[in-house]
Amino acid sequence: MSEKLRILVTGFGPFPGAPHNPTQSLVVRLTRLRRPAFAEVELSSHIFPVTYKAVDRELPVALAQHKPHALLMFGLAGRTGYLRVETRARNAVTMLWPDAAQTRSHKGSIADGADSQKFGPHTAKLLRAARGTGLDARASRDAGSYLCNYLSWRAIEAVDTDNGPRLAAFVHIPPLARGGAVRRKGFPRITLDELVDAGEAMLLEMVRLTRRAA
Repeated sequence: MSEKLRILVTGFGPFPGAPHNPTQSLVVRLTRLRRPAFAEVELSSHIFPVTYKAVDRELPVALAQHKPHALLMFGLAGRTGYLRVETRARNAVTMLWPDAAQTRSHKGSIADGADSQKFGPHTAKLLRAARGTGLDARASRDAGSYLCNYLSWRAIEAVDTDNGPRLAAFVHIPPLARGGAVRRKGFPRITLDELVDAGEAMLLEMVRLTRRAA
């Protein structure tokens, strides 16, 4: 590539049931990394409010502002004790749970008559990179039906446009307890530092994959 590679890393703010969203800390740590591999990479960040209107309003603005070649997005999976690399976005929106603005969807789908949308085969390589750090990471075909899935859907739509990013990926992380660690029954302890290591590995892989795609 003749121009500097640009990657936008995103997270979410707090939402009902999660007064602190650890994706914010993760995104800050990742975009502050100083590594030789990132010397020719422009890392930018965006934290979305957990509302459908915010995603629809702010994603196009962030894409226009940063013009990223790739999107690496993170969200919180409150009931999961391991890292999940999502492989697709479902055409589903929950009608049970309101967003952070207390807005509730009145229909259960994002697009009428559409099927799920896949991120692409690059997710398998991101998964391998995360596992290479020793963290428990697994592929997922179900991003839920809340804001994480909704952002995934909109991001894949952006990739499919002529001037959109070339690649996008969404990763669910487990919640962190006070002190930076969490324990879920049947799962080992996971720290923020371990999540940062896995995030860095995926970010490095995303750089490599995006250069190849370009």
